[in-house]
This record gives sequence, C-alpha cells and structure tokens, in this order.
Amino acid sequence: MNTIPKKMSGYAIGQQDFSVLREGSAIYVDKTEYVYKIVNSDSKYYFLARPRRFGKSLFLSTLRYFFEGRRELFKGLYIDSTDWNWEAYPVLRLDLNTDRYAEQGKLGGVLDNLFGRWEREYGVEVIAESYSQRFQNIIETAHEKTGRKVVILVDEYDKPLVGNLNKKDNFEHYRAGLASLYSNFKSSAEHIRLVFLTGVSRFSKLSVFSDLNNLNDITFDNTYADICGITEEELKEYFHDGISRLAQQMSITYEKGLKELKRNYDGYRFAANGSDIYNPWSLLSALSKSNIGNYWNATGLPTLLAESLKNVNADLESMFNRNVREDDLKGLDLLNPDPVALLYQTGYLTIKKFKPRIRKYQLGIPNNEVKEGFYRVLLPYYVETRTGTSNMAVDEIIDGFMEGDPEKAMRAMQTFFAGIDYKMKLDNENNFHNAFFLLTHIIGLDAKTEVHTSDGSIDITIDTDEYLYIIELKYDHSAEEALLQIEEKKYFRPWQTGDREIILIGVAFSSRTRCIEGWKIKQEIS
Repeated sequence: MNTIPKKMSGYAIGQQDFSVLREGSAIYVDKTEYVYKIVNSDSKYYFLARPRRFGKSLFLSTLRYFFEGRRELFKGLYIDSTDWNWEAYPVLRLDLNTDRYAEQGKLGGVLDNLFGRWEREYGVEVIAESYSQRFQNIIETAHEKTGRKVVILVDEYDKPLVGNLNKKDNFEHYRAGLASLYSNFKSSAEHIRLVFLTGVSRFSKLSVFSDLNNLNDITFDNTYADICGITEEELKEYFHDGISRLAQQMSITYEKGLKELKRNYDGYRFAANGSDIYNPWSLLSALSKSNIGNYWNATGLPTLLAESLKNVNADLESMFNRNVREDDLKGLDLLNPDPVALLYQTGYLTIKKFKPRIRKYQLGIPNNEVKEGFYRVLLPYYVETRTGTSNMAVDEIIDGFMEGDPEKAMRAMQTFFAGIDYKMKLDNENNFHNAFFLLTHIIGLDAKTEVHTSDGSIDITIDTDEYLYIIELKYDHSAEEALLQIEEKKYFRPWQTGDREIILIGVAFSSRTRCIEGWKIKQEIS
C-alpha cells in the first residue's frame, strides 16, 4: 500500500472527476490496481453494475485520465510503478447521467452536445443524420487521426430507460435509440481499444448485450469485487484521522467509532468471495461531519425501484434472507422487474453469504442506515395508514427501545398499528407476526424472528448495546399469557450471563380491532 501525503486530508464527497480530486487536497483510495488488471486482460468490452453512490463515475474518470496519458495525476499510486507506457489514446466518455429523460428528444440533446465537441476535436466531417452513424464516424476518424484505437466509457448506460419505466412510448423510443447507438461497439470493433459500461443492471431486453457476445460482465467477479466502495482495510489505512475526530466528537473510543461506522455503513458485498464494503458516500459524509447520520437515503429513492414498487404486490418480509442464483440478479427485464433483483441492484439488499453446494447467494440488508431507509422510503409503498404514516410514532419506537423505555416504545407501536389501512392483511397470527417484525426490523432495530432456544422458539428479539428485548406475540390471547410463556420457558436463559439488561415483553393483538390491545413488561430477571 502507498503512503498518503499529509496534505491529502479532505473528503471529496460526490466528486466524480479524478483530476480534480488528485490536484486538490482530498484523499483518494487507490483503485488503480484494477485499472492495470483491465488494460492487461484479453477482454475489450467490460460491464459493471453497482448501486448508486458507489463510485462508478469516479472509476470511469480514472480510466479516462489513465488512457489520456496523464501520468502526473497517478504519481505515488499503484499503477505508476508498473510497466505501462503512458501513451495517450483518444477517449470518448458518454455520460448519460446528465438528464432525466422525462420526454422524447432529451437523449438527442445530450448526444448533440457530446458529438459536436468530438467532431470539432477530431475534425470529423458531419455527413450523417443519425446519431448512430455520427458516433461511428467519430470512432473511426479519431482512430485515423491519432493512430491509436479509441477508448469508450459509458456512464449510466441505462439512465434513459430507468426514467421511463412506466411510459411505454418513451421507453421504446429510448430502447431503440440506445440499441442502435451501442451497436457501434461491435461494428466498429477494429477501431476500439476498450469499452467500459456502467449502470444499475444488465437489462436482459437491451440488444447491446446480445450483440456483444464477448462482453466481460465483472459485476459478480471475485477479482473485481472491491473495485468500487471502501474495504475495512482501506478505511483503517486512509481514514485514521477522520475516525479519531469522529470518536472524539461522539465522546467514544477509536474502536467504538470504528464499530459505529461498520454498523451503519458497511455490509455490502458484490461477489461470492468479496470483502465487506462500505458505502463511500455515507462513510465520507460521516467522517466529514464527524457524525453518524443517514446520508445515503437522503439522496432519494431510485426512480426504477419506486415506480416498480407501486405496481408490484411484493412481500418485503419474505425478501429478507432470500437465497437466489446469480442469474436472478444479473439479467433484469425492465418491463417485468423482479422486486428482489431491484432491491439488490439499488443497494437495499446485498450478498451476505455464498452457498457453494447449491450455487446460491443469501441476500440480506447491508447495514443499519439501509434498514432505516427501508422504513423512511420503502415502507409507505406497502403499508398505508389512514392518517398517513406517522414518522413521530416510528421515532418514539426507536427511542423507546434504544433508551430502555419499552413502555414508550409499545405506546408508539400501538399508535402505528392503529393507523394501518384496512387493506393491509392482519387477519391471522402469522400476518401480525410478520407486520410486527417488519416494522421493528426495517426502522433500524436489530430485530430477529423465530430465535430458537433449548426451551422453544422466541417470536422476536431486539438487540441494542445496553438492552436485550425478548418479545412474545399473542393473537386474540392476553398479554399476561404471552409474558407467562417467556417466564415459564425461560427464553432469557442464554443471555443471563451477559452485561445487558434483559427486558421481557408480552404483546396481545386483537383480530376484532386489528390493533395491539395491551402488553406486559418485566424488566428484571432474578
């Protein structure tokens, strides 16, 4: 690993230009080893899918300046010590993330701007009317004028489609236009040194992938698992001072600061043998502000996911700890999207474990920040309340459990359930269990369901640093019965030797009122 210059102490949150980052005072986590692997492989066409805010644009910018031969920007980085000759190649970066494509014709404006600049730069005679033909002429002329094959970098190749999921005419208009544009990658292959595309997903119905039968999709490749994002090792190497400032601001130890960062922003994984990855946007935001906050979800719900959830009657609880094959996550049909694949590709679910015997990935929620995001952004698509979803009730549920005040938490929980629309099915015990678990789990609490002990199965546990809650739920039975079951079966016994206070809660739910009728709490275990 390289030593970080002392002046490199800032956090370039959202900075996507490699040269601006390197010429300033911001810390750059060295990912150039992956650049070297890419340029020395036999592959010419690459595709990488990652959730938003994970550094895809910055990596493309790194590739741009690398192929432009700007060696001074790479001084001290891994690739500066290699045998690369640093010759300059013509680089065409097609950034489709600059517009929302709400109506037809927007893509034309983006391409006119880019193509006009390249046509002037390489002296291309504009004799074609179609964008596909203009792109082909630019590629061939750039190769001819420079004597070197062209590097093409496509940022968010699918953005025009994502923004028109529920607008069939616009969707087809952009699908056809992009397919025609990207067909040049095959027809102009003799003029191309490298093509690298990024996006949310490898959409199965877009012909760019069917035309490129030699496309190297590195999305799930163990070799490139850590190409974007920040690993635990990188966090400790590059951000020691920032972690120290965070810990000091929070009046906790350095080790506790690391633990808080890990709990809130780590947990992403993108390959069977990949490392756990921190979300760079959230991590750098937390270090910059010296505050553990919810930063990623504040950037907004991905349009693709929001639109799909409105039209798909999906059960969120069943998606947790889901086992899926790689193909289930890789090729997404935009016109009939699988909610689990969407949740994975937008970062709300991630790989937690690979099961080699059945060749499946076990999915789960990455971290505490995303759990909170599930409630704040996604839960309203599943649970509507008669008076609107109550953020105040949710805040009091969280505060009550975290502060050791279960009475406060249960009163807020009762308020929340009282407001649930009658369209939500709470007509049997299992559905009530699922709803209770879903709420506690996705608002950021460390909730587990069906926890097995030698004496039976606990309905729900909630873990905090200072408290362990053991909860028994009863449907059309009394809260006293629920609490008695916990005590008689001694569900608390596995945790009695720990330092945390154990709190028992029996909860009763009524099918007649469709609400929590009452609860009983016992806070001391003798």
